[in-house]
Amino acid sequence: MKIRFWGVRGSIPSPGPHTLRYGGNTTCIEVRTDADELLILDAGTGIFPLSQSLLGQMPLTANVLLSHTHWDHIQGLPFFVPNFVPGNTLRLHGAFDPVSGRGVEQAMAVQLQYSYFPVREAELKARIEYVTLMPEESITIGSARITPYMLNHPVLNFGYRIEAAGKSVFFTGDHEPPWNIYAPGDADFDEYQGFIEDKDRAIVQAMQGVDVLIADSSYTAQEYAGKRGWGHGSFASSIDYARRAGARTLFCTHHEPTRSDDALEAAFAQALAAHPAMPGGPDVRLASEGVVFEF
Repeated sequence: MKIRFWGVRGSIPSPGPHTLRYGGNTTCIEVRTDADELLILDAGTGIFPLSQSLLGQMPLTANVLLSHTHWDHIQGLPFFVPNFVPGNTLRLHGAFDPVSGRGVEQAMAVQLQYSYFPVREAELKARIEYVTLMPEESITIGSARITPYMLNHPVLNFGYRIEAAGKSVFFTGDHEPPWNIYAPGDADFDEYQGFIEDKDRAIVQAMQGVDVLIADSSYTAQEYAGKRGWGHGSFASSIDYARRAGARTLFCTHHEPTRSDDALEAAFAQALAAHPAMPGGPDVRLASEGVVFEF
């Protein structure tokens, strides 16, 4: 299996001289099975350079797995070049939205209106298919088995476990570890704490034994204290998940958009110092645009 990172920033694209090393595009990750089947995790601005790399491989079928539909995870979809070429297929997977009452098709329909984009969905030349997924109901794409899991974000967010040929990867999308919204001593604290602990165990079980964990690591531990409830994790929470799940390699991603590359490396070094390496791993790394990891 091969993973290539095309976008690793969170919330908003952050181009410029201070993000050259790790990249300024928002979330997009290419996964290739050993059979060379193409899976794409999220469609942030990183999907545009990914699509340019696919021009010599058409006609193709691209299976895009959306974690959720916040702008930074879908804003590259209108610029996915194979959409404009006959013979290609874009198969978009994601969750049903209980707020709008619509499936994953709204991710394209909302963006491809003349008020926002010069090409309507009906004018695209590729075949566009939509697959609405249900939590913990696995699907098969070629040799890969994909299972979506409900994680914790202000909008419905799927984490994805991908398994193929005995290899596995888990991607969290945007995720904040579950936390108790009640203060100790409140009447509902104990009952809700039981729910939180059950949810936490279920998340770790979903990640159990993966070769690669790709996790939302937006904040330092100090920053997170003031941003609880925003729906994002920290370096500390990602390392904790990786250790408890027995993941072999952890890629920390969704880098805070105001953090320069130098500041990102400093924050990462601080996190590693606070969580010294342990026998058996995990190997903890910073996700970076262009990095290819094969296992």
